[in-house]
Amino acid sequence: MDAHALVDLLFDVSLAAKAAVDDLGESGLTDRPGQYQLDVAADAAAVAKLAGAGLSVLSEESGWTRRDSSLIAVLDPIDGSTNAHRGVPFYSTSICVLDADGPWIGTVVNHATGQRFQAIRGLGAWRDGCPVHPSPCQSLEESIVGISGYLDSKLGSWQYRALGCASLEFCSVAEGALDAFVLGSTVALQPWDYLAGLLICAESGAAVTELDGQNPWIASETSRRPIAAANPKLMSAIVSVLAA
Repeated sequence: MDAHALVDLLFDVSLAAKAAVDDLGESGLTDRPGQYQLDVAADAAAVAKLAGAGLSVLSEESGWTRRDSSLIAVLDPIDGSTNAHRGVPFYSTSICVLDADGPWIGTVVNHATGQRFQAIRGLGAWRDGCPVHPSPCQSLEESIVGISGYLDSKLGSWQYRALGCASLEFCSVAEGALDAFVLGSTVALQPWDYLAGLLICAESGAAVTELDGQNPWIASETSRRPIAAANPKLMSAIVSVLAA
């Protein structure tokens, strides 16, 4: 399967996940902490399509399905599921496919707006087929920063946003809607939360890093602390504050 055919497959999977949520109607919590019925329904639809296409799958909701393919799809069927449940229009399906060389293709579909973000390693990042690039902001004092969790230190940004969907917040940095996305000191993300969005950031030209100096490009059930900024100068300013 070539890259563009795989992108099409991932978008089809995302639409199947959304259709499963729409068909479910009202959706409360399951017995698993933090999991909604809509997460389970979206997962079943998405995993069936990905595994049926021959990919190994690591999903937030169901763990590993197949481990016999050199292509691994790391999946968050509904990222921002609390937003989806409460009617906040900011939630997505996030999928990153890794090959032997690491993250290859990432897609994030904003189900509230229908916008489709994608990245292909070495080729760039796009929203609805148009290339995306980060903002030119280099000043922390002028920046608008997305946050997850509580910031112990005063970052000194002009404004903050806490939007509740990491994959779309990374995409917002990639397209210049946010100047950065950072994590509070107690916050870590799982690969399904961030891989696709982080790849889209990197391919857009944004600066990305992992706050603890670890490799974020992993397909495992291991947390990491990735952040993104519009450019290296802004990233340097952010990291210096967070590390203080």
